[in-house]
Amino acid sequence: MKNLIFLMFLVPAFAFANNPQQGNPALEAITAALGAGDVNALSKYLADNVEISIQDKEQMYTKAKAAEVLKGFFDTNKPKAFAQVHKGQSRENSDQYCIGNLSATAGNYRVYLYLKVNGSNISIQEMRFDKE
Repeated sequence: MKNLIFLMFLVPAFAFANNPQQGNPALEAITAALGAGDVNALSKYLADNVEISIQDKEQMYTKAKAAEVLKGFFDTNKPKAFAQVHKGQSRENSDQYCIGNLSATAGNYRVYLYLKVNGSNISIQEMRFDKE
């Protein structure tokens, strides 16, 4: 009986631990690109129009201009690392968000990402960098 109860709890634990659906490969690629300051990798996920806010300077940019803005930001704030603090999904739809800390040569930033999910496509709709 004890073995049966043990198996009832153990098997689901392994099933969830090895579930490949738990992670989001696109979000993992985005956070890795943030930590490396890799604008080319980030631009693959930028929406056609992206809202970027850097220390209260908020503006809507086209994808190409957003990549330029990010390159300028990373040139003056060379990233050392990015660590996710929180991630989740909006209640109304399947859109996702991520909050993390960016350690850079010019200081630390709290980063907020809002990702639009459309089927298997994920695009960055909003990026916010607040200096800590």
